[in-house]
Amino acid sequence: MDEHFDALDPARCWANKRRGRGTYANDRPPVLGVIGRETGHLRLRVVGNTQTLTLCSFVEHFTQPDALVYSDDYASYNALKRVRETVCHGIREWARDDDGWFETHTNTQEGLWTGLRNFLRPFRGVHKR
Repeated sequence: MDEHFDALDPARCWANKRRGRGTYANDRPPVLGVIGRETGHLRLRVVGNTQTLTLCSFVEHFTQPDALVYSDDYASYNALKRVRETVCHGIREWARDDDGWFETHTNTQEGLWTGLRNFLRPFRGVHKR
């Protein structure tokens, strides 16, 4: 086992396979992200948790007031002050086209996370600070 020299910054356990959402406290800090479908503008932030106040304030800060937000059906989004369309991953729903015009999906964001994960893999993640 490698010796870690900084007592104030203990080594992380990279084989962490705990289920559920991560938090800053359990050393699995969530990363929030918004991406504009038309503009391609992207904002990512490491946050302490994914509770309603944190999540909604992030989305509202980095989106226009008239933006249509596409998300999964995670309950923390329910207080969002934006028009919102959802898909339910719990019932294996990945996209929906109710009206034949606007398709509801989260593929843009899901693709972003795949690319980010693959980019960060050689670095073994990022430090939470």
